[in-house]
Amino acid sequence: MQNQNILMKKQNMRTLNDSQGFTLIELMVVIVILSVLAVWVAPKIMGRPEQAKQVKAKVDIQSFETALKLYRLDNGMYPTTEQGLDALVTQPSTGKLPTNWRSGGYIEKGKIAKDPWNNDFVYLSPGIHGEFDIISYGADGEPGGEEYNQDINSWEIE
Repeated sequence: MQNQNILMKKQNMRTLNDSQGFTLIELMVVIVILSVLAVWVAPKIMGRPEQAKQVKAKVDIQSFETALKLYRLDNGMYPTTEQGLDALVTQPSTGKLPTNWRSGGYIEKGKIAKDPWNNDFVYLSPGIHGEFDIISYGADGEPGGEEYNQDINSWEIE
């Protein structure tokens, strides 16, 4: 009886040991599948940094538009071209001065960010296409251009 119990325990242990872990073939199949996915997906992701920069520029322009509208609500006017977007973080001391400039400014981080290509945004007030225009000249930093060098304009953002 004792011998049978010992044999059964050994068989149970052998069964447990046999069922644990993966075989080399299973691991190789998983590695091949992951490699194929990486080769297929990586180029699609890597080809999008310029597109992501364009999206970021549009989001930044929309943030400036919101801050400019708050500025106008408080002061009855938009900052002039000479005062620029800096009027959103530092109270202007030249030109037509704001009467009710908000302490702390209108931009959360307290500074005007550059566009994703490290160029200044262009601000015009009054604008050619509206009360104000905000422009990022794209990757080349020059007016005009196509694809990634294309200008991103406030009046074209939906």
